[in-house]
Amino acid sequence: MSKTVKIVLAIVLCELVGFVGSIFTTPAIPTWYASLTKPGFSPPNWIFAPVWTILFALMGVSLYLLWEKRKKAKTALIFFAIQLVLNMLWSILFFGLKNPLLALIEIVVLWIFILLTTINSWKISKLAGKLFIPYLLWVSFASFLNLQIVLLN
Repeated sequence: MSKTVKIVLAIVLCELVGFVGSIFTTPAIPTWYASLTKPGFSPPNWIFAPVWTILFALMGVSLYLLWEKRKKAKTALIFFAIQLVLNMLWSILFFGLKNPLLALIEIVVLWIFILLTTINSWKISKLAGKLFIPYLLWVSFASFLNLQIVLLN
């Protein structure tokens, strides 16, 4: 399989996770989510889709870099897969089940697995690890936002 095909597949896989999450997210935004009390620092709704699209693309490039070194990257790839599933699960819990408290507990676990993925990816490819830093920062912010929504509602 060519490198071009591999990188495209890796990015598409990650973007598909985002798409599945959006199936639960999109219908809830104008209804349930709009009814929640949110903190003043809550970003406008339109910002989430482009940010997540970029983050999933960065994850895809990271996945490709790990895939290229898969014999040395088994642990990083396992953590990568776990955090990807957890990422999708958060959307299901928060928007699908409309359960911010359960989503808050889950996002803490997600954050831990993003950190583990970042650390283990860094050991295999510094670039693969660096590509996870914006994601880790965004989920840190999202975790705080999730906490504030729980507290305000």
